[in-house]
Amino acid sequence: MMTQTTNGNVSFWYADIGGVPAYRPPLPGNRRADICIVGAGYTGLWTAYYLKQANPALDIAIVEKEFAGYGASGRNGGSLSGGFGWSRKKYLQNSTRAQIIAFERALMETVGEIDRVTRAEGIEADLHLTDGLRVACTPAQMARLRQRMSEAANWDQPEGRSELIDGAALRDRINVPNALGALVTHGVARIQPAKLVRGLAATVARMGVKIYEQTCALDIRKGEVVTDRGVVQAERIVRATEGYTASLEAFRKLWIPLNSAIIVTEPLGPEIWDKIGWANGETLGDASHVYAYSQRTRDNRITMGGRGIPYRFGSAVDHNGVTQAESIRQLRAMLFRLLPQLRDVQIDHAWCGVLGTPRDWCATVGLDEKTGIAWAGGYVGLGISTSNLAGRTLADLLLDRKTDLTRMPWVNREVRAWEPEPFRWLGIRSMYKLYHMADRRETARNLPSTSRLASFADWLTGR
Repeated sequence: MMTQTTNGNVSFWYADIGGVPAYRPPLPGNRRADICIVGAGYTGLWTAYYLKQANPALDIAIVEKEFAGYGASGRNGGSLSGGFGWSRKKYLQNSTRAQIIAFERALMETVGEIDRVTRAEGIEADLHLTDGLRVACTPAQMARLRQRMSEAANWDQPEGRSELIDGAALRDRINVPNALGALVTHGVARIQPAKLVRGLAATVARMGVKIYEQTCALDIRKGEVVTDRGVVQAERIVRATEGYTASLEAFRKLWIPLNSAIIVTEPLGPEIWDKIGWANGETLGDASHVYAYSQRTRDNRITMGGRGIPYRFGSAVDHNGVTQAESIRQLRAMLFRLLPQLRDVQIDHAWCGVLGTPRDWCATVGLDEKTGIAWAGGYVGLGISTSNLAGRTLADLLLDRKTDLTRMPWVNREVRAWEPEPFRWLGIRSMYKLYHMADRRETARNLPSTSRLASFADWLTGR
């Protein structure tokens, strides 16, 4: 029976680069800055990067509770998709069809933009341009992929961006034995997340941005960020806390932290790869309701990620990436379901992290002109690429520039807060239980379309 040798220690990605990094010094006391950013993950660092590109003279201070890349930026699955995964209908409430199409095009372009920046700045992030494969193993899953393809075409997706292939064509790429087909998305990339965020942090530090680690933000209010090390006064402030937003009392019900967990195998030898294929390093996911996401790493391991146990009561978060035994069990089952060739391989590491989830399940970015406080997040699992677009958009907003980015439909959207406990815990847990039930029913009954249980789960939580 497989056992994981490490659980937590932030993530495998840090073990891959020699361990958790040494801390930068904390905030030494009260200070002033032109702009203060709370959170040194992708969102905060990209924002600082583009601000410095636009105006090198800006005094930018970043305060970070742990170290740069401690959160989801250093723990995610490493799929740089440039994808749109939210509700077009919800964005239409305050925008136009043309604006949403422009938004989607801008997201697609983030893959090339991140590739450009890593090359220009010498950031080695194992970035590998490839295709994304979303696999269908039941008729209902295949129907959802066809619907996804049709919807994309109706929203003017660029020709050649995606295509449907059958099971035989999929197995020529990756041998998923029971697959009926897959949706192929071209123009995506695989990355090593910790390498990207650490390289980005080093880059902005060289540009003159001051990153204060071991500095916990206690409150964000007009003109100042109160921390346990002192107060930073700034006319413009960025809340880039994403999955940790609920840790700030003023924002406790704004975005809730959903858990996502990952396991990674030992390095696999040629005999295994001969059975699996996967020669082109595609990112891999499936079309189940309790979906999985996976990559083949630089050193020939396979990761498998999914929601596991999705929500802790009271918006609690993990301790240093340690995940629950049940999450690990579910991830093993996902791994074996898609790739039964791996039943005898060892799991080397398991970990988890949190992602920010707004009440309408749609990403947002904005600036409150009255308080000078800006924000971005709520990416709901699409943070690697979306955070780059957020950083560019925030830079324009903070510099008072009116651009195509600042006119996009996710800018300054108002979203209602989540319900108090225990209602949100009951709602989220019920949603995922219904998703599990729907997946089992679709498989057992060979349903041709989505189970009503999944539709009810979406209705229940407003997804």
